[in-house]
Amino acid sequence: MSDYTDPVFRCTATGDAMVTRRLPLEGEYTGFGEVRDFILRGDFRFTNLETTVHNFESYAGAQSGGSWLCSPPGVLKDMRKFGVNIIGAANNHALDYSTEGLLRTVHYLEEAEFPFAGSGRTLADASRPAYLETPSGRYALICCTMTFNPECMAGAQTASLPGRPGINGVRVNRKYLLPKEEMAHLKRIADALLINASDDIIRAEGYLPQLKETEQPFGRLMFEEGPKAEIRCTPDERDMKRITDAIAEARFMADYVVVAMHNHVLEGRSKETVDQVSVLFSHACIDAGADAIVGTGPHLLRPMEIYKGKPVFYCLGDFINQLETILRAPDGMFAKQKLDGNERLDVLFNNRSANGKRGLCYDPVMFQAVVPYWEVAHGELVKLELLPVEEYFNLPRSRNGWPRKLASAGIMERFAAMSKPWGVEIAIGKDGIGTVKL
Repeated sequence: MSDYTDPVFRCTATGDAMVTRRLPLEGEYTGFGEVRDFILRGDFRFTNLETTVHNFESYAGAQSGGSWLCSPPGVLKDMRKFGVNIIGAANNHALDYSTEGLLRTVHYLEEAEFPFAGSGRTLADASRPAYLETPSGRYALICCTMTFNPECMAGAQTASLPGRPGINGVRVNRKYLLPKEEMAHLKRIADALLINASDDIIRAEGYLPQLKETEQPFGRLMFEEGPKAEIRCTPDERDMKRITDAIAEARFMADYVVVAMHNHVLEGRSKETVDQVSVLFSHACIDAGADAIVGTGPHLLRPMEIYKGKPVFYCLGDFINQLETILRAPDGMFAKQKLDGNERLDVLFNNRSANGKRGLCYDPVMFQAVVPYWEVAHGELVKLELLPVEEYFNLPRSRNGWPRKLASAGIMERFAAMSKPWGVEIAIGKDGIGTVKL
């Protein structure tokens, strides 16, 4: 008689943790316990760490993910207090403080014995699944980002050279299509501006591929003839194979496989619109054997769907939003605002926000998120509940940014409405918790 019983897999996930401050000394604030207790329902408890972690031990990178984010190593202890036990480390801020900043983050994560995925000393390291041992079984996390500066991509090791530290990037191929008559207009504009003259010379010398009859370059963009004006985005085949290979290995090694996807790609005129490349990527990962997809990136809620019985969260929103309480800012961040770098931080942020009239820190929608909890038994999704979270938008920046349950803000109603066209029905209880009808 076997003593093996089929386990129930229990997961919770949060969105981007842009955490730049420590929790209060006593470890709690009003609403902390309710959020922590909901997260602790899972055996697998994920967050995306959207910052670097060090004591400014590195110079800032020439480019960043927007702001240059750096957090004291103690924030990892605070993530533990929230119940988080596994971390995604692939995002557009991972190299805000250059390669050394990424390596310091890796060092502090390892020192804290935090399983993490998505960043590493080589491409193999960054691509490798992270594993989490729990009473219900072994979980695997594969983490990647589709939004990053090109130099942030980790490099593979060769026989003669070591690999390059960086993130597990999935490059996005963009195809720009225009009808035939508009292609003719584009060619006339390009010829009038001589915008392709340099490439034309190099192409004639054989250093660039010859153009097809249906192609028309316009500076750095390559247009193709198509039935209508559109942009088609697809994940790079080489990167996709690396992800699906990691899924196959994780499927062999673990009981339950989660893929975390960070992506800022915008499509249409609303940040809430799910871009086509996220859909293609998520479906391909599940087809390859992943059990769930957790999306982060745009800093606000995007819909969810159930694909082949597996949950796909296209963006959970920001779990922690503390963008304006970084302690230092490099020259490049001031230069973006046409400042000389000797100004105070309040001058920098007021300049960027037009004194609180624009930006992520001044839009209440950017302070709203959901935290999902789901259960899988006998290979089937049997429960999926959603906690509505708001990060104290109305408090001063010195105290806002921490998550609390807030049923009255209409968060769950909005999430239910945007997910309905994706075939997801969400019932909202008197306590504000959303329950997906399975």
